Amino acid sequence: MIASIVGTLVLIAVILVVVLTTTGGKSKKQAASSASPSASTSASATPRPSPTPSTSYPPATGAAVSFDGVTVKGATDLKGAPGVTSKSSTAPAKLLYKDLVVGTGAAASPSSTVTVQYVGVLYKTGIKFDASWDRGSPAEFSLAQVVPGFTQGIGGTTGVPPMHVGGRRIMILPAALGYGSQANGSIPANSPLVFVVDLTKVS
Repeated sequence: MIASIVGTLVLIAVILVVVLTTTGGKSKKQAASSASPSASTSASATPRPSPTPSTSYPPATGAAVSFDGVTVKGATDLKGAPGVTSKSSTAPAKLLYKDLVVGTGAAASPSSTVTVQYVGVLYKTGIKFDASWDRGSPAEFSLAQVVPGFTQGIGGTTGVPPMHVGGRRIMILPAALGYGSQANGSIPANSPLVFVVDLTKVS
């Protein structure tokens, strides 16, 4: 009788060991299996790419052209950013312009939306206050919504023909056609301005 009970207990113990071993093995396999996808995902994940950098424009090369106190280096190289210097003690009485490259494309009008590359400097000191070239892309805007000198210098007015796509022009603006008696950022009040503008599109 005792032997029979002992034998039964041993048999139960063996069954329990087998069951626990089998169940434990499956649990470990399931754990390993469930960890695989995340490990795989983690290993295969790549860093997000950095934002595409802005275009870097080289400086324009070639001959310099001077006009009424303004000098433009690389005057006819439309692939590069022109170097613009200016020094004048006399304020212009009206809008002055000189075409460095005469465009052969569509003509702008005072109400056109245009795409341009430009450099802006103070006429008296040559200090640069703005340049689309430095921002890495051309600027697009309506000529009906900019300072009068920009509207007239690109779109044309009496005595100033409109620019054509493909052209580059020096424009010297009296203060009244720029920001007048109001300072604007780094532009002091009553400042005549110089812009060298490349017209790339008219719409």
